[in-house]
Amino acid sequence: METSSAPMLHSNSAAVPKITCVRKLSESLINLNNNSNNIPSTYAYHTETTALDLDPLHNPIPTIDLSLLTSSNPHHKSKAVQQLGKACQEWGFFMVVNHGIPEDLMRAVIEVSHEFFNLAEEEKPEFEPQNVLDPIRYGTSFNTAKDKVFCWRDFLKLFVHPQFHCPDKPHAFREVLLEYCERSRQVVRKLLKGISQSLGLEECEMDKALELDSGLQIFVANLYPVCPNPEIAMGIAPHSDHGLLTLLIQNEVGGLQIQHDGEWINVNAPPNSILVNTADHLEIYSNGKYKSVVHRAVVNNEKTRISIAIANGPSADTIVCPAASKEGSGAGAPNYVPMKYKEYLLSQQSNQLNGKASLKRIQIRDH
Repeated sequence: METSSAPMLHSNSAAVPKITCVRKLSESLINLNNNSNNIPSTYAYHTETTALDLDPLHNPIPTIDLSLLTSSNPHHKSKAVQQLGKACQEWGFFMVVNHGIPEDLMRAVIEVSHEFFNLAEEEKPEFEPQNVLDPIRYGTSFNTAKDKVFCWRDFLKLFVHPQFHCPDKPHAFREVLLEYCERSRQVVRKLLKGISQSLGLEECEMDKALELDSGLQIFVANLYPVCPNPEIAMGIAPHSDHGLLTLLIQNEVGGLQIQHDGEWINVNAPPNSILVNTADHLEIYSNGKYKSVVHRAVVNNEKTRISIAIANGPSADTIVCPAASKEGSGAGAPNYVPMKYKEYLLSQQSNQLNGKASLKRIQIRDH
């Protein structure tokens, strides 16, 4: 296991309580043949809204072809930049195709993450966190110190850039994870260059302003076990993400839902595509033009879902504020208070998930 620490990110926050494992809880309920479908009350979330299923033949969720965004043909690239900007402004969510990450590698990172979750619990104590910004964290729910209702989810969170941290088991984890994270960063940098242009900025302006060469990248593997009573449980509560863009892949089990025009929408990813959502610091940088999208994960009573999320942000010490006023870049008085990225991250991770509560704390309501 990588033993180097991430001192600039550590805090004096309260210790996290000893974790429990939802995977084991799920197995025990199934083994008991729990026909009453009574999950513990600590997991009873009671989802109040249903989600829409979109017509797969007329799916309005935007699709971005990365090969066109990076094309040497000026017309193709310009059109792709416009499509990307429209996706960020109207949806805060899109699917990326022709991204260059091999399908075998995407499958391998899901499989090796599953192997980690399947390790015996006695092999995992070294990964239990002391605080919410430890570079290797294995746990359940979101923040058990603050959650009033637990999420039906186990997770592994790893800081993988600018310093790379990874458990030493399973054996293949490090090699697979390192390659996948490096390739994901390449995709993100290309997308952010296009987004910068769509805001009326120079292609590399966001890159320089947010110090993306040392940008913080966090790998999150999520395990959503079979749930005997999925109607009242929640995989992860509605929230927006910190950072700029989050990339997500999953096994062949759906569960991601995004909020669009006041409705919850089920997201079904085409094979070999990457799901991307805009995050809070892109909303801040664009001064509110590109809103971060609220999303959640639901569970089911038939199959275990695994998702791999890669959060991509500025450098930890960057003070993030709206870009300098330029045509199309959310010009006008700043709508957000400047804040160091690592301080925002600590604040969000130290509290319970609650929509866009973290972002609202730094919004300027009156100019």
